[in-house]
Amino acid sequence: MDLTTPVGRGTLAAVYLALSDFYANHPESAPRIELLRRHAPRSDDIDAASAALDLLFNDQVAAILGPQTSASAAFVADLGARARVPVVSFSTTSPSVSPALSPFFIRASPSDSSMGPVIAALALQFSWRRIVPIYEDSDFGSSLLPNLVDAFSASGDTRIPYRCPIPAAATDDRIGEELYRLKTLQTRVFVLHAPSALASRILSAATAAGMTDEDYAWILTAAVAGELGSINPAIVLDSMQGAIGVRPFIPRTKRVRDFEYRWRLEFLKQNPNLTADIAADELSPFVYYAYDTFWAVATAADKVIAADSSLLKAPPTRNQSSAPAEISRLGVSDIGPKLLESIREIDFDGITGRFSLIDGELNVSAFQIVNVNGERAREIGFWTPSAGLSRILKSGGGGSTERGGLGPVIWSGESMAPPKGWEVPTGGEKLRIAVPGPVDPGFQSFLNLGWDPDTGKVVVGGYVIEVFEACVRRLPYALPLEYVSWANVSGKSGGDYNALVKAVSDQKFDGVVGDVTITWNRSEYADFTFPYTISGVSMVVPVRNARSHRAWIFLDPLTTDLWLASGAFFLFTGVVVWFLEHRINPDFRGPRSHQLGTVFYFSFSTLVFAHKEAITTNLSRLVLTIWVFVVLILTSSYTASLTSMLTVRQFQPTITDFRQLIHTRKPVGYLRHSFVKGLLLNMGFNETQLLPYKSPQAYKDALSNGTVAAIIDEIPYLKVFLKYFCDNFTMGSILYKTSGFGFVFPKGSSLVPDFSRAILNLTESREMIEIERRWFGDLSSCPNQGSSSLSSNSLDLNSFYGLFLITGVISVLAVLIYAVSFFYRYRDSLSGIGAQEKTLRRRMTSVAKLYDQKDLHSHTFKNSPEAAVHGRGDTGAGTSPGFNVAGSESPFTITPGTEISLSQELDTSLAETSLSQEFAAPPAYSPARNETEGLA
Repeated sequence: MDLTTPVGRGTLAAVYLALSDFYANHPESAPRIELLRRHAPRSDDIDAASAALDLLFNDQVAAILGPQTSASAAFVADLGARARVPVVSFSTTSPSVSPALSPFFIRASPSDSSMGPVIAALALQFSWRRIVPIYEDSDFGSSLLPNLVDAFSASGDTRIPYRCPIPAAATDDRIGEELYRLKTLQTRVFVLHAPSALASRILSAATAAGMTDEDYAWILTAAVAGELGSINPAIVLDSMQGAIGVRPFIPRTKRVRDFEYRWRLEFLKQNPNLTADIAADELSPFVYYAYDTFWAVATAADKVIAADSSLLKAPPTRNQSSAPAEISRLGVSDIGPKLLESIREIDFDGITGRFSLIDGELNVSAFQIVNVNGERAREIGFWTPSAGLSRILKSGGGGSTERGGLGPVIWSGESMAPPKGWEVPTGGEKLRIAVPGPVDPGFQSFLNLGWDPDTGKVVVGGYVIEVFEACVRRLPYALPLEYVSWANVSGKSGGDYNALVKAVSDQKFDGVVGDVTITWNRSEYADFTFPYTISGVSMVVPVRNARSHRAWIFLDPLTTDLWLASGAFFLFTGVVVWFLEHRINPDFRGPRSHQLGTVFYFSFSTLVFAHKEAITTNLSRLVLTIWVFVVLILTSSYTASLTSMLTVRQFQPTITDFRQLIHTRKPVGYLRHSFVKGLLLNMGFNETQLLPYKSPQAYKDALSNGTVAAIIDEIPYLKVFLKYFCDNFTMGSILYKTSGFGFVFPKGSSLVPDFSRAILNLTESREMIEIERRWFGDLSSCPNQGSSSLSSNSLDLNSFYGLFLITGVISVLAVLIYAVSFFYRYRDSLSGIGAQEKTLRRRMTSVAKLYDQKDLHSHTFKNSPEAAVHGRGDTGAGTSPGFNVAGSESPFTITPGTEISLSQELDTSLAETSLSQEFAAPPAYSPARNETEGLA
């Protein structure tokens, strides 16, 4: 059980009290039942199943009492069937869990399905032909409906016209919407079937919606009527008065009264922090059923052990294994099947009446009918399967289904007359909704107003009306209304829009639907809904072709940062290729000026794929392949962007800033009778600049012939204009942010929040897009809309960041691989440099000279004369202590013992040897280098 809830605390005390009472009355009983309690939150079915699995696997229990909710019972019953252990529940009432579906499940409390005939009898008693069930949207709530439908069909012509499921986690707004929708139906009788917490919220919302007055009737099922003590008394007083409740009947015998006294003592003992008043409130019907359930299980255990004493074993030792409990590892109980059979056969007089199971479910002999008056429920009658409704419960059955069969019912509002059960929801006066007029010509697509010549009634249409009626359809209730014109039949207006809003404040109208802008001064007289249009004032100006013919336009396709990055990577790639090719490729050797020119020429020649230098290493080829791919994409993008700039028509507005109009004093047009004129004057325009117009055609003519330089108006009107004339004009950004158009209702009207929610729902739907497209057209198809200029944007570095990153990473990796290979190959020479050179500068110089030598072991130099001559000398990474003759590109080595004659032969040998050593692999570093330099 959930030991934090009133039901959990109350039933726990009842079970322990039953344990004490049973063995006090059966001292000779051989088996002694040990209670192992587990806390299982009612909101978490998995925790309930986990607690049951722990009891079955680790404690090897003989039976399980619980769980508390119907949803949890489905899981636990399956576990009990696997372990062949009976699961006996005294609080699971949903028919969705039954012994027919789970053979080891026993319901020791009345099933909700048994209330169907009781509710049908009440409907027949008061001549209600239509009843709407309001229930929790779960298996617990919905499982009542099939039985209710069957009972209505069997009793007469009572029908269910509408079902109202409400999720347990529903917000108060959601509950209010559902109840308002019910209010629009004719039915005024509701059956409430939900846990007490949700039922309290539903009834509070019903009171707020005016659905608990004398025209309404509420029938509370046992889930609510049986838990009245746990519901806030304020809610009972405010929202439940006059309701009829149905709950299982528990006779008020001396034994019951004695039990209640001792139960309160046990409850307060287990819950010392709670008061006696709280204990009285938590005495629900499940407490009585819990007491009888334990008594039944204990009695059955006595019979089973008496028949087979070998089943009586020492209490099993709790499983101490560290392995978690698993369903697949559950054992099978020896006593479980026999205990189940014995429980099913138990028949005794409990405190709730005769405890007898039929097909594994408690047989309910009678239901009590109560009427909520004050903080408590007053008994008005009973229902039994044999006698139906009756004022007094007779032991032999009997009673009457006539209206006299129940005691007097005090309905809501202390009325003694039962509600008729239905009402026309659209009764009463219709709302008078004013529509402004007359409408200026050309703007009929926005709002159209006319009169039917036959009936003389107002006929309206256009974008505003369609949006309004779409919102009405989204209201959670019906809204009867009629449109009233602000203009008379002759077309004369009753005043400006400020006067129209003031008329709502004077109660001449119930609301205004039109192109009424929400302003602070108008909000002083009435409330506005959420705006249904894009808010703001904008400007429409002619467009001109601004194709550029500048001499330096070829620089525009790329941004500055992309130009710099491209140049840097051109040089970087050239340097990387030179570094990889220098030692083995003759094209990348020679004087320094030649090598520098080669780097620049090679790198930039890849731009047009015209590099002539041969590439010999695989690393260089990899770097160059990636770089050529980058160059290809870069040049293609550049070409496309430049072509677009030179060939595509590029429209730009003639005026981009309204301040230009103020400084140059150019004339500006606006819609007559609009508040925009006052706005422009406040922005700094001179009144002589402002020219009023009344139609889109007038806008177009004035802009085309140069009468005005721009039209400044509210965005919805400009959309209508661009619907017809979009080819040569464009709308700029918002100049002034307004609150947009809204519907007007009296101050404090409850329609304002409802319409605002409906507008939000509409604007987020596809329907709003279709409405705008139908009345304003698709501005996206107009080539001049959407930007101040259609010229191609310059390409920036972000567009090529990924490509540069790839080629940079590949180049760096290639350099690192080459460097590691070089250092490993010449590790002996490098160690000699490190040992002999004392300064970092001299070491770096020696390493650079070592790198600058030709690699005669490369395939590019294998067949050269230099490589043949060098074949007699060092092999590259040797350690012979030769002397390096500095001063030439490659050192000349003299080995010890060599005799040298300074003659013509020396010149020839020196030249010959120097040539061979130029292409040889570098010898080991020699400590006699300084002497050799002197000799040279």
